[in-house]
Amino acid sequence: MAMSTGAHAERGNPNVQLDGQTIDMMVGEFMREHHIPGMTLAIVQAPYISRLVGYGVCDVEKGLLASPKTLWNVGQMTQAYTAVAIMQLVEAGKLTLDDPVGKHVASLPAAWREIPLRQLMAHTSGLPNYTKQAAFQPAGEYRPEEVIALVKDLPLTSKPGTRVANSDTDFFLLGLVIERASGTSYEEYVTRNQIERLGLKNTSFASGFAGRKSEVEAKGGKHRKFLTDRSSIDPTEVAVGTAMEGGAPAVVSANSQSGWFANGAVWASAEDISLWDVGLAGNMLINQKENRDFLFHAVQLNDGTATPGHCGWRFLGHKGAMDIRGDVPGFSCQLSRFTDPSELLCVTLCCNKGGVELSELARRIAGAFDRKLGPPVSTKVMKCMESAYSAKTTSDRLIDAFKSRGVGLTARLSLAATATKAGHELPLVAEQLIFENTEAGVQLMLRHPTTAMVLQTKILVWQEPSGEVWVGTHDTTEAAAASVNDGADDALQRIENEIEAAMAYATGARL
Repeated sequence: MAMSTGAHAERGNPNVQLDGQTIDMMVGEFMREHHIPGMTLAIVQAPYISRLVGYGVCDVEKGLLASPKTLWNVGQMTQAYTAVAIMQLVEAGKLTLDDPVGKHVASLPAAWREIPLRQLMAHTSGLPNYTKQAAFQPAGEYRPEEVIALVKDLPLTSKPGTRVANSDTDFFLLGLVIERASGTSYEEYVTRNQIERLGLKNTSFASGFAGRKSEVEAKGGKHRKFLTDRSSIDPTEVAVGTAMEGGAPAVVSANSQSGWFANGAVWASAEDISLWDVGLAGNMLINQKENRDFLFHAVQLNDGTATPGHCGWRFLGHKGAMDIRGDVPGFSCQLSRFTDPSELLCVTLCCNKGGVELSELARRIAGAFDRKLGPPVSTKVMKCMESAYSAKTTSDRLIDAFKSRGVGLTARLSLAATATKAGHELPLVAEQLIFENTEAGVQLMLRHPTTAMVLQTKILVWQEPSGEVWVGTHDTTEAAAASVNDGADDALQRIENEIEAAMAYATGARL
């Protein structure tokens, strides 16, 4: 595929833009499209944190600004902190990765007890996910046995070691293992051995919010103490999560620390996530290189198949590229790392709306600093996501994603086969998949038949010569919007969301 023009690869290049868009333009447009109230961006060009900026508001009711210091619930990115704690305890001789979880956690179902810790870390345990159960209340307070009770009577989703499937139950149990092996609470262990060790001022658990400076006084109303009190300048606000309700962002209840625990209870600023990430690259958190490498390398399933992720991280075809995301009610976060010595760039994005896929935006931002980190084609041509899987597996997963929504496949066209019939050779693996319209698309076409010309979902899956596998599609909703005038924005947004969700599943953005 032809690459678009943009920033040069050299460090220090001031022309930070991609396809004619500055980073501020990218973020502003993305926030408008996805109805995101507030966001913080941090850029690491190791060892520098070269950009920190807040956009919008972190509290829609109080109008508090998102800033570099704002604390966000990082969701399942917490798993990375938990994995570090496990490796610290391995180095301390308090446990081994081959320990069965039942050695450290009592009263588990018999089918769980012999599962080794390494399979929990790899999300290959087959344990059902407690946060996906209808009875789970994200804002509810729980005792450990109450969380386990949500899934203890359910069968394993697969035989341990045979399939990767993210389950929050895995890291909830690892949190209990940390408490048992360390003799202290999970919060205290992570605080002492990661937060305090790195001097992170804006990383915390919810229990640590008291005493933080805010622009709003306890009795309500914005204060002017910053004019006379140095500590009140540049306050560290705690973001408030939102979800769309009646066409506008509405506040959601705060997620409980006990309910999310070791898989979703950490709060941090984008700056502190960046500091933690740089600290993890050396021996400040994990002393031995082989133990750090364990976190960042694919592990094998029982049949020898390499997994596309580990410890919450996802590994991509781009050399040295990996990312981790968080998605809990009210919040979405993304950390994308490019660790090849020729690149050394990381993008952190945090926002106060749940269910937002940030990987595509993060990749475009990375491309503004170094074009080869961005999508392989101009964003004016296609919206693209890199996959963690082979091209065939990615196409199969894409079909499965639409099928689960009741949307069938119309055609699966091999571009190589088409080229061969015409007497040409296409060296790249590439397929075009054409799908039936979603329910939202069908309803829109019934009202506006002319939209049928532009609403057909066509998605391209291809492999670059470098080995990277990408998925791309045109934004058909913009063309459809031009042919309707009766306020079809909601329907068009649903169509776009459905396509984005299918692409996210296909590429492993949500392993």
